[in-house]
Amino acid sequence: MADATVIARPKSRGASRIFTGIGTLWREANWVQRLAMVLALVLAAAALFAPLVAPFGPVEQSLIARLRPPIGFENYREGYLLGTDELGRDVLSRSLYGLRLTLSLALLGAIIGLLLGGILGVLAGLMGGVFEDFVMGTVDAQIAIPFTLIALLILAIFGSSLTIMVLVLGLHGWEQYARIVRGEVRKLVEMPFIEAARAAGATDRRIATRHILPNITSPLVVQFTLSFSNIVLLESTLSFLGLGVQPPTATLGAMVGIGRDYMPTAPWIVVAPALMILLVTFAVQILGDWLRDRADVRLRAR
Repeated sequence: MADATVIARPKSRGASRIFTGIGTLWREANWVQRLAMVLALVLAAAALFAPLVAPFGPVEQSLIARLRPPIGFENYREGYLLGTDELGRDVLSRSLYGLRLTLSLALLGAIIGLLLGGILGVLAGLMGGVFEDFVMGTVDAQIAIPFTLIALLILAIFGSSLTIMVLVLGLHGWEQYARIVRGEVRKLVEMPFIEAARAAGATDRRIATRHILPNITSPLVVQFTLSFSNIVLLESTLSFLGLGVQPPTATLGAMVGIGRDYMPTAPWIVVAPALMILLVTFAVQILGDWLRDRADVRLRAR
């Protein structure tokens, strides 16, 4: 009887490549970048799994436990690790849910700004002429006006629903993307390899996707991280002023805005969300600067 031949099924290489890439990034990072990576993962996990890890609901009240201090202080109430606010709501639970909503709004806003400004910047750089003048004129007009005033006007007219907030945050920073991308595209289209691609019969679409986009990844990564951090601060500012997401929905900025009236007697209401805002901006800025260096094809070519 012939021996049966056992054919080993090839294992999927996708997961191994991901873990290998993460291991490589970890080995090449310094201690500050590693700290930022850990912070980013912890904050992302806390936001993603907030409904599972939060001990209470974000609007669950216990008036008999209002303004209780965190663990380790006198009058601490068991279960409320970071204390309670003026309505007896758990500060830790509200901070986790607020982190989740704040990061979601910032991510959506940054993506909208990247797509809007990036597309307009590429088209302006490639097409030139009247369209370029129109785009850059609009960019100059928005730069001349503080965006906080524009956001306040939009929210005052259309309200502060989540949809309006996402659109407002998406408009923040698009002009910076457009300005950066247009300048990079104008510089790249005069390079010899672009002229060679045109001579070889490459279309504008292929030139944009295969030759231009890889060379503008680095400034886009930097601008995305700056925009993400600025949007987190903008959302916090608007919520602090009472024009952002309305109560009882929790965002980090709204928690800081409401808690400012209780700073002399209950500072823990402000400390937790303010610390989360600080950690988010720190992690994003450090990782963005690091990824900029890794994504820059000019640096890799040296």
